[in-house]
Amino acid sequence: MSRQIEKLKKQLTEIAEVVNSFQSEAVQVRVVDRLLDEIMETERVDTEGSEIFNKRGRRQPRENEVNELTQSRKKPGATKVLNQLLSSDYFKTPHSISSIADYCKEKFDSEFKTSELSGILLKLAKENRLRRERSNENNRFEYVGV
Repeated sequence: MSRQIEKLKKQLTEIAEVVNSFQSEAVQVRVVDRLLDEIMETERVDTEGSEIFNKRGRRQPRENEVNELTQSRKKPGATKVLNQLLSSDYFKTPHSISSIADYCKEKFDSEFKTSELSGILLKLAKENRLRRERSNENNRFEYVGV
């Protein structure tokens, strides 16, 4: 990385006189930006197969790294999980939000905060897909299928 920075410093020193010849600072910035884009593109073509850096000098992930990241993060969202639970027998008995969250963590390996689930559950209740009832035991809402 430091090799690239040193190389970039050398290149900027070489073009400094030309860039400074422009009176407008905005034009100078544009010129430097375009030159850096071209330098980076040239570097990318020259070093095909090696690490590629974006405009800010950060290494861009290779295609297989991007695929690995997206595959490891692909867990179903809260809405999808709750819809799966709706289509199953889960809501035949009343469940509190915290018990639903625990069940999702255990069965779907998806950890949801109760605040993530509450809005979706309320929406499902307003759509008459679930019934929202207060529990006599703890005065909290429980959700049961319609």
